[in-house]
Amino acid sequence: MQLKMALAGNPNAGKTTLFNQLTGARQHVGNYPGITVDHKEGHLHYQDQKIIITDLPGTYSMTAYSAEELVARDYLVYNRPQVVINIVDASNLERNLYLTCQLLELGAPLVVALNMVDVAKARGIEINATVLAKHLQVPVVPIIARSGFGKDELLRVALQVASTHQQWNPLNISYGDDLDSTLPELIEIITAESLLTDTYHARYTAIKYLENDEQIQAKGRETAPKTAQLLEQLVDESTEHTRRTLDVYPEAIIADHRYGYIKSLLRQGVITRKFDADRLYTSDKIDKILTNRLIGPVLMLAILFALYQFTFSWSEAPVAWLSNAFNWLGNLVEEKLPDGILKSLVISGIIDGVGGVLGFIPLIMFMFFGIAILEDSGYLARVAFMMDRIFRIFGLHGSSVMPFIVSGGIAGGCAVPGVMATRTLRSPKERMATLLTVPFMNCGAKLPVLALLIGTFFGENKAKYMFFFTMLAWIVAMLAAKLLRSTVLRGDPTPFVMELPPYRFPTIRGLCIHTWERTYQYVKKAGTVILGISILLWAMMTFPALPEQVSISFDQKRQAALDTAAPETIGEQKTKNESSSEQVKAFDKTIALINNEEAEAALRHSIAGKIGTSMESVSLLAGFDWRTDIALIGGFAAKEVIVSTLGTAYSMGQVDAEDSQSLSDRLKQDSNWNRVVAVAALVFIMFYSPCFVTLVCIAKEASWKWAAFSMTFNTIFAYILAVAVFQIGTFFNLG
Repeated sequence: MQLKMALAGNPNAGKTTLFNQLTGARQHVGNYPGITVDHKEGHLHYQDQKIIITDLPGTYSMTAYSAEELVARDYLVYNRPQVVINIVDASNLERNLYLTCQLLELGAPLVVALNMVDVAKARGIEINATVLAKHLQVPVVPIIARSGFGKDELLRVALQVASTHQQWNPLNISYGDDLDSTLPELIEIITAESLLTDTYHARYTAIKYLENDEQIQAKGRETAPKTAQLLEQLVDESTEHTRRTLDVYPEAIIADHRYGYIKSLLRQGVITRKFDADRLYTSDKIDKILTNRLIGPVLMLAILFALYQFTFSWSEAPVAWLSNAFNWLGNLVEEKLPDGILKSLVISGIIDGVGGVLGFIPLIMFMFFGIAILEDSGYLARVAFMMDRIFRIFGLHGSSVMPFIVSGGIAGGCAVPGVMATRTLRSPKERMATLLTVPFMNCGAKLPVLALLIGTFFGENKAKYMFFFTMLAWIVAMLAAKLLRSTVLRGDPTPFVMELPPYRFPTIRGLCIHTWERTYQYVKKAGTVILGISILLWAMMTFPALPEQVSISFDQKRQAALDTAAPETIGEQKTKNESSSEQVKAFDKTIALINNEEAEAALRHSIAGKIGTSMESVSLLAGFDWRTDIALIGGFAAKEVIVSTLGTAYSMGQVDAEDSQSLSDRLKQDSNWNRVVAVAALVFIMFYSPCFVTLVCIAKEASWKWAAFSMTFNTIFAYILAVAVFQIGTFFNLG
């Protein structure tokens, strides 16, 4: 029998670090059904017991204000794990115990993991775990998740709690005379009508009604409309009473009494402070420099530039090796397979298509590794804190920073979780402005395109150009947000408050796991979505075939070339391997030119070719030829497809097996490409329509009207920028 455990805790309390310590590589990441919130599940064996551990999203409370809180609570009440391990930051005990109180009120069988006791001790805070356990009436185990200290003891205690098969018994906290007199009335009605009692205890449901929990109220109306109406009427009367007598809402009274309960616990010998409470801790000293109003932004830019320098310098050789490996694989298939549709599919549709995306795996890995260092050390939270000052100028909110970063603000993210992350913004207009502009960031899907074009045309300054285009993405996104906030989304800004976690040394284990998780998602997408789209686009670039009379004309050209070159002499020289003969070289070059001409004609005649050539009259203003148009159309589905489609389109026009080249070399030698075209293409790709999945996400979070607006506005805006870049660059002869 498998035992179910769940990890719950505040953000930055070390929950994910503990999860990685317990499960290592025996975990997988997905999404909760119908919602893009991380769902991490791991497996381990301990004392001959198979254990499934679910890492719940970090949350400050069990009241469903955000997607994370809703997911965490729903998982607990519907899956009923045998034990819930609540990770608590020992250096911020009072704030962290607020969630503990709510878990106890829910009735969950709890074990408190008192994490970061070393940080607390360094701050002069001594916590008596035995006394805390006595008052909470649940086990409390001191641990250091980063090093693994206390891990075995925590598992032992958790198994002990699980083996007792505890009932879900809720903790009763007094909420003062006003609410304590209302609660029994609510509980009596809920119990009599069995309202949600199969999921929640009656007292818990009553508390949630007083807290104005929208999800519980909606479920009540759906289950028993008349009972729900009666409960809401009683709550309204109680709210009116507290507003009239105390000038507060019931939810504020409940929060105050929970903190009062926590304070009473902590004053009973739980905490001893050795140092002055006003003492500056190490993190505070570092923040005096890193978040300084003048020095902080400069250091932030330097750190981001160093990240790109590290990524490109370390990934250059592995990327070249992979590129050569895919070229070798293409040549091998060229030799082994007979000419025909299958050979074209394998080489052009799969190897040149997907291989172009997978070739950037080393660069992606190094980028993710660098971001993991910034994230695990606590520095990304400082970036959000500093950016708030700038964001407010453009009508955004400090909480908008993390969605931007998640979407690829430091390159390598994804717009889908970025759009979802906007749920944390309370102001609808700030949320909408953020939601519509996060797709401007350089997500992981755009990274291969940026790496390809920057590496091809600006190879001597790759890090500088990547840094420049990252800054450009931020500037354009904020200007677009300012435009939206000044027109269709006018409104006053809301205040910003956030928690700055203490600085920590990232662990190699944690960094490797985080890097692998993100890289695996990238590889998985390349092997499924990108492969499917690449094959579809290959088919569109292959069919319909050239008319028979056109194919015959090319065969006649080849025969004429063979007749002109004295076929007997050519045959003899090739048999003798006299390939250095000028006559043989001239013949081979002529045949290659005819073959390339036929391949280009076939591509133009295909479905994709006709679409691309029909758009060329407009796209040439931005410097894009018909092949590039085909790739950009594929980018509407997924941005990675741009690289794979370029690889397919240009390989279908390069059929000389003895002159195998990388996509980078083909673009560099193509007369339609130069530095100006590359910059115009980069600008267009960065800012045109979000991918299809992101558009669906925007539609779910806002509406299809806003999704259509995002696709249309972004594409027109990107086209205007690309045309301006190409025309100005061409005028000044910068190509």
